Amino acid sequence: MRAACGKAASCFCCRAPDLATPAAIAQPRGTWAWGAAGIVLGLAAATLLFIPASWLAARIDSASDGRIVLADAQGSVWNGSATLQLTGGAGSTDMLALPTPVEWRIRPRLSGLRVELSSACCAPQAIAMRVRPGWRNVAIDFDDGQTHWPAAMLAGLGTPWNTLQFDGDLSIATQGLSVEWAEGRLALAGRAELLAQRMTSRLSTLRPMGSYRISITGGATPSLQLDTLEGALQLSGSGQWVGSRLHFNGAATAEAGHEEQLSNLLNIIGRRSGARSIIEI
Repeated sequence: MRAACGKAASCFCCRAPDLATPAAIAQPRGTWAWGAAGIVLGLAAATLLFIPASWLAARIDSASDGRIVLADAQGSVWNGSATLQLTGGAGSTDMLALPTPVEWRIRPRLSGLRVELSSACCAPQAIAMRVRPGWRNVAIDFDDGQTHWPAAMLAGLGTPWNTLQFDGDLSIATQGLSVEWAEGRLALAGRAELLAQRMTSRLSTLRPMGSYRISITGGATPSLQLDTLEGALQLSGSGQWVGSRLHFNGAATAEAGHEEQLSNLLNIIGRRSGARSIIEI
């Protein structure tokens, strides 16, 4: 019997080639390529997932010039805890730590990062915010909430707080607050209110000196207002942010009969002008 080529069926030209075809070669190569890509992506995902909390602590230390320290950081970037310390910066010996650890939880979202911070002493209900990084800007949108902090922590920041050594209760409430930094400029929207209650200082024997309110209001030109709620030390003033700098003008005075008890403090917190102390930032 003859093959179609006119030669014997066993002719070399009519037998199926023993060599692999290009398609047969490409298939295993393609499989290996996809496998290698999967391994690389898996390693990248694992690396991101298990970035240690110490990495985040180092970034915060650098960004704050050493004034905010996350000591003994445990866990990962995404779920971790640390002891929050306030310091006077590089070379400073001043340092105070929050009495309970700070815990955080970070989750990526299409619009940025969802961040939740909590601490048993001061923020048992987590501080929640959305961080929106951009090319040359970063914005933080805070959920409405309230937290409580010991005023004594401020002494950890060094001068002048370590001299004043305030004590008392600080509470911070936010309402629609959004903060954005863009090319060296600060933009604020919404409102934040700080209540400083039953405040005392190492520089005065008066216990307490008074309670005060600082209100921050966002807008085209964000503003700050300082008012006295009660007490012998009377504080007042107002300011505005220009770019990223706060320009503030205020005054401090002592109620009649308390001038001597508050004299040292008035000499330190501002420039004396008769019975008043002028505060300028």
